[in-house]
Amino acid sequence: MDQFLEKFQQAAKAIKEADALFITAGAGMGVDSGLPDFRGNSGFWKAYPPIAKLGKSFSDMANPDWFDTNPKIAWAFYGHRLNLYRETKPHKGFKMLLEVANQKEYGYFIFTSNVDGHFQKSGFNDAFIEECHGSIHHFQCIKPCCSEIWDASTAKIEIDLEKFEAVGQLPHCKHCGAIARPNILMFNDWGWLSHRSVDQGDRLHLWMETLLDLKAKVTIIEMGAGHDIPTVRLKSQRIFRSMDASFIRINPRDYEVPPGAIGLPFGAKEGLERIFELM
Repeated sequence: MDQFLEKFQQAAKAIKEADALFITAGAGMGVDSGLPDFRGNSGFWKAYPPIAKLGKSFSDMANPDWFDTNPKIAWAFYGHRLNLYRETKPHKGFKMLLEVANQKEYGYFIFTSNVDGHFQKSGFNDAFIEECHGSIHHFQCIKPCCSEIWDASTAKIEIDLEKFEAVGQLPHCKHCGAIARPNILMFNDWGWLSHRSVDQGDRLHLWMETLLDLKAKVTIIEMGAGHDIPTVRLKSQRIFRSMDASFIRINPRDYEVPPGAIGLPFGAKEGLERIFELM
């Protein structure tokens, strides 16, 4: 007998009985779509062999200083990721989630540290998503010279992968002409314009307040959120306590949960498939 069957049944029941879904996701959510796993230097360097030769870690590269010191390398790194996220199709777990979430009386809200835009790409409403670390699909000035954050859907970045340099014209600020950068929170980042993410967070807060007033049944579904940068895990656990919600954590490695929650040691896609098979 499947040793996890009872937990999957509990998870399916919690989702089925919920009035609203709070969906939280970290980097592991995208691994089943074929996106690289940056967990540890070995995973990062496997995805970016030219950076392995430089001996730079993910945190070294994800630093706004590169846009000042070597913007061609900065845009090789972020341009490659932007192109990859555009080209990659989100796995079917996203669509399965959306179908169920759209049936809930009080809907859903997403909280994610991912910058790939795959929830929007899968059909989730942008108005019900908080991207706490920003989005690679939006740009800002590197200085910044102003508070504008603009849509980057028309931007094209070409990359010489052998040299690992962006070629041609780099994205630039339309106001002052300086180099532009993704509107992503990086390491040691004092120039990130946060107001887009703050506005998203305000909408999430209002949604939660409404659910409390309505005494709605909330189920949290967390996927692919690890310990290295625990923003998503902490958010899930905070809402679990404050909303008296049901809580499902799907994670192949870091699946331990607080008392009363459901931990499933699976990847996001497999975990969701097995839950929804029982609904």
